[in-house]
Amino acid sequence: MATGADVRDILELGGPEGDAASGTISKKDIINPDKKKSKKSSETLTFKRPEGMHREVYALLYSDKKDAPPLLPSDTGQGYRTVKAKLGSKKVRPWKWMPFTNPARKDGAMFFHWRRAAEEGKDYPFARFNKTVQVPVYSEQEYQLYLHDDAWTKAETDHLFDLSRRFDLRFVVIHDRYDHQQFKKRSVEDLKERYYHICAKLANVRAVPGTDLKIPVFDAGHERRRKEQLERLYNRTPEQVAEEEYLLQELRKIEARKKEREKRSQDLQKLITAADTTAEQRRTERKAPKKKLPQKKEAEKPAVPETAGIKFPDFKSAGVTLRSQRMKLPSSVGQKKIKALEQMLLELGVELSPTPTEELVHMFNELRSDLVLLYELKQACANCEYELQMLRHRHEALARAGVLGGPTTPAVGPVPASAESAVSEPGLGPDPTKDTIIDVVGAPLTPNSRKRRESASSSSSVKKAKKP
Repeated sequence: MATGADVRDILELGGPEGDAASGTISKKDIINPDKKKSKKSSETLTFKRPEGMHREVYALLYSDKKDAPPLLPSDTGQGYRTVKAKLGSKKVRPWKWMPFTNPARKDGAMFFHWRRAAEEGKDYPFARFNKTVQVPVYSEQEYQLYLHDDAWTKAETDHLFDLSRRFDLRFVVIHDRYDHQQFKKRSVEDLKERYYHICAKLANVRAVPGTDLKIPVFDAGHERRRKEQLERLYNRTPEQVAEEEYLLQELRKIEARKKEREKRSQDLQKLITAADTTAEQRRTERKAPKKKLPQKKEAEKPAVPETAGIKFPDFKSAGVTLRSQRMKLPSSVGQKKIKALEQMLLELGVELSPTPTEELVHMFNELRSDLVLLYELKQACANCEYELQMLRHRHEALARAGVLGGPTTPAVGPVPASAESAVSEPGLGPDPTKDTIIDVVGAPLTPNSRKRRESASSSSSVKKAKKP
């Protein structure tokens, strides 16, 4: 026999919890079954965000509570569309074909165009764009007192100012229309110089005392030199352009090598200063009495540059530390220096990790710092000897080539400046034999040559240190 729960399931009725528990059907369930269905469907139809979809993308989708997105773009009152003309009930203003004259023309020419009837008789609207240059006018007395020039006659000056008014100071056109048959042949710079000289004279004469003048100044000599340089630049041959590019490249190379040489000299000076400071420090420690505490000795030590040997870290933080940690090399020491240091210690018969007593730790660190400083000095000395040898060879090559006037003697200092001046001679062109002449600062070292010199300097430093 079917119960109320079975009937409710068949009719898809929810009902209250009390009725569901009792298994009875109420009157509302039978009369209004659609409302229950809509409530049930509205409660159950909830969409969850799919996995892998971002929240911003899911927010663009519509749900059942919102309107569906349109399939086609729709027109709205707001947007960037052009607004249609709103035609009212007023009468259209009439247009009329009427004549007009341009005030910029002095020949009285008549033209026609369409214009509103209400604007008949008014001036041409584009006449306000007619701008003319105010060319000064001088009198006969002013010319004789202030503007007289032996190189220019008054008729020629009047002709120049007449053309300036006609062509609005377009001096290229003025020079083209200038009467070179009646008057002396003049250049554009001559015409400009005469015109602006007269304008400056008239401004000074007619100026009210106590006013600031804006006097036009024209430098004719500078303008002539500028045009001459432009003409030379334009008339260069392809060989000259290639030669200039070649010289510029060589100049960049020389400047780069000069900077590298200055940097090497600074590093070498730092090493020499560090060696002198270390020697002074040793003498001070030997002369000092033994009763002083080591802490006071450390406080009296002069400041040693960072490049002098090895700078070991100070363990002054609170807590327990091992004395062997003071013997660890800092990370600033490179692998090449570490290997060279180990090799030198083995050659000297010193253990790589001795017993870390207070005295041994201090002396072992000082020994390694001195060995590293010795290694750097040997390396710098080898670099200087190599550069000196290269300069000697280049000086001999220049002397054999006939660039230098003296005999083929090896030079100790830098090559004279005459070798570098030979580079800037025009008309030579990019010649492969120039490489032996221009490269006077020293050729850059290759990685293989550096490695060979470093290994040779390290082995020589070990042999010299091993000697008693």
